Amino acid sequence: MRIVVVGAGPAGMAAARTAADAGADVTMVDSEPDAGGQYLRGRAKFSHPGVTHLRNTEAWMVEGNSLHLRATEARPAQTSRPGPPATGAALRPGSPRLLAFDSLIIATGAYDRPLPFPGWDGPGVITAGAAQALAKQGVTLAERVIVAGTGPFLLPVAAALHDLGATLVGVYEANSPLAWARETKAVLANRHKIAELARYRKVLTHLETRTAVIAKHGSRVTVAKLDRHWNPVSHRAEHADLVCIGYGFLPRTDLVPNAKRTNDFLDVDERQRTSVENVYAAGEVTGIGGADLSEAEGVVAGATAAHQEPPAEAVEAVRRGRLFAEALARTHAVQPGWRTWLDADTTVCRCEKVTLEDLADAHSMRELKLTSRVAMGRCQGRICARNASELTGIPFDGQRRVIAVPIPLGELADLPEEQQ
Repeated sequence: MRIVVVGAGPAGMAAARTAADAGADVTMVDSEPDAGGQYLRGRAKFSHPGVTHLRNTEAWMVEGNSLHLRATEARPAQTSRPGPPATGAALRPGSPRLLAFDSLIIATGAYDRPLPFPGWDGPGVITAGAAQALAKQGVTLAERVIVAGTGPFLLPVAAALHDLGATLVGVYEANSPLAWARETKAVLANRHKIAELARYRKVLTHLETRTAVIAKHGSRVTVAKLDRHWNPVSHRAEHADLVCIGYGFLPRTDLVPNAKRTNDFLDVDERQRTSVENVYAAGEVTGIGGADLSEAEGVVAGATAAHQEPPAEAVEAVRRGRLFAEALARTHAVQPGWRTWLDADTTVCRCEKVTLEDLADAHSMRELKLTSRVAMGRCQGRICARNASELTGIPFDGQRRVIAVPIPLGELADLPEEQQ
């Protein structure tokens, strides 16, 4: 049995190990030089004799029971610390490859969702995920830093920057954590999450709730207190060199454009099966619930794909973790008042330099793209399409594209004629 896992984060590694332990022939594909995903950033030291790990490799399309792959630019590993010998391989740069599978496990994770505001496209504004990735390599881009957005992810980002010597001007949470008081069932089922807060006590003193950055011009940052819908009710000025923003995450689901989903995340059953036959999903593509939930889902997906009964403890961990993920989505939901933060000339699509006033009247996302060029740049709408949808009222189409990542036309031309 040939099982292909796309993604080498906590979910992908757990799925690959579990399926290989069950006797399957497993290939794990990942675009990074080392396993670990965004969470571990190359510190995972993945090694399993039953798993072929294709590094620096992008999966760009699923066609029947085959996966199209291409080599990415080789990047240096994230750590020079010695680890176990890697069981891996690499594609020859520039050469497409077709990898057949009996079962496919999607564990491609998610990426930051920023919200636009005046000045967000200028220097000194990055996503919270980018700030954390740099911090894990010992890099901070400024001395005076603000971390803003919604969700518990803000705390480890702020802590990492603080540990590197940055001065935290503020950590601004747009929602109110008091909403967790209504999530008793999820909190009781995931008590260890409460204990994790103790790690961040050094940055909790900088935390302000119902607060957001709504503009930045140079080092002058406009900070607003918000009502429960995120409409600004008062303003003040702060000075910071760097603003790190994160308003939750959007899943990387492009490889399975026809799979059923809810709020962009792939729908799966209790065995991690998607609506597409022989395709499973695990980790943040099914919902944001933390690394422990991702790993448990990977175990369940790997076992099921290998025709094994998943371990009971993994099934129970998934049940508890999904309670937390659902509560997290409710408590830290993006509220509509953010749309009032923008001016007419605020950039919405950075790739194509589309401003709010450029968003023409349209009746579909396709029409909106054609008339304004929003979501037509290199990121293909991953950053701006959801925001443009909420600004115009046009339903978000979830980026249902056949080709999952940008690829050179030459690689399409190099495919055998019957595959073009």
